[in-house]
Amino acid sequence: MKETDDIKFMRRCLELASKAEGLTYPNPMAGCVIVYDGKILGEGYHLRSGESHAEINAINSVSDKAKLNLSTLYVNLEPCSHFGKTPPCADFILSRSIPRIVIGTIDTSEKVSGKGINRLRDAGCEVETGILETECRRLNRRFFTFHEKRRPYITLKWAQSADGYLDILRSGDHKKEPTWITGKPEKVLVHKWRASEQAILAGAGTVRADDPKLNVREWHGPDPLKFILSSSGSINKGQSVNNTNNKVVVFTHNSNADIPDAVKVILKKDVPSSIQICDYLYSSGIQSLLIEGGAEVLNHFISTGFWDEARIFTGWDHFRGGVKSPMINGRLFSKTVFSGSSLEIYSKDGS
Repeated sequence: MKETDDIKFMRRCLELASKAEGLTYPNPMAGCVIVYDGKILGEGYHLRSGESHAEINAINSVSDKAKLNLSTLYVNLEPCSHFGKTPPCADFILSRSIPRIVIGTIDTSEKVSGKGINRLRDAGCEVETGILETECRRLNRRFFTFHEKRRPYITLKWAQSADGYLDILRSGDHKKEPTWITGKPEKVLVHKWRASEQAILAGAGTVRADDPKLNVREWHGPDPLKFILSSSGSINKGQSVNNTNNKVVVFTHNSNADIPDAVKVILKKDVPSSIQICDYLYSSGIQSLLIEGGAEVLNHFISTGFWDEARIFTGWDHFRGGVKSPMINGRLFSKTVFSGSSLEIYSKDGS
């Protein structure tokens, strides 16, 4: 089946929008293309919160504004119709007399939720929606999950041996350094992932054993906020995770824990930690969470159903014992083979 122009230009919107992954929080990613007589007149995308939205940048990039009243505007997400840090995009589109608007998906957040589409239609614009809707929703899955489920989008990540172990040593054993399963390309990819998420969580056991920095070093982008789950509240003062511009947040059941270099959040013992952590992150406006271990933390979020995506590296070596990797049920979304491992990405809800 031949790809229509609407689909072709919407794909370009998605390409543009994805350039700002990890940079637009709390706003969604948006790309916009202006088309006249089958050719692109202008394009743009939203780079970061507080700056011009995609529609504004695309319209402003058009050199011959006289052609706008015969053009089609493509955008992957419904234009806003309210005043925030910037004026409403719907009003700006109308001011330029653009007659046809093609939208990938509705913005389901409370402030928009169809109001932008209604504003355009009421003014006489031809508006089409639902073009590559699945792809458009996936691009902004963090934004949609936050507003629709009232919790952050949760991505689980781990690396396991060919026979299904996270580490050669068994839980409780001591070691001087991590057991690496993956290679350099995989490490770069993980740091790219970290730059795309607002927050990262690890268990205290992983922090004590591996001394991870949990920051972005192999990629250019912002560091995620760091969170640690520690029932006892035992975190060593000299851990690398403490080297951060922001305070580390430690979730603990121990109200007497002495954690001077971190923000301490006391968890109730009769409510699953995953629920309390998600509630805390939602109330803090955090839309996405990357969980990097260890096994106990991963298994807890899996068992309580609080996950959306799992990214699993599997190396070629066999450990023949150690810390068993989690088991997960989901739809295989993609598979990539590296020289030292394979990467499988699973989606919980099939999207």
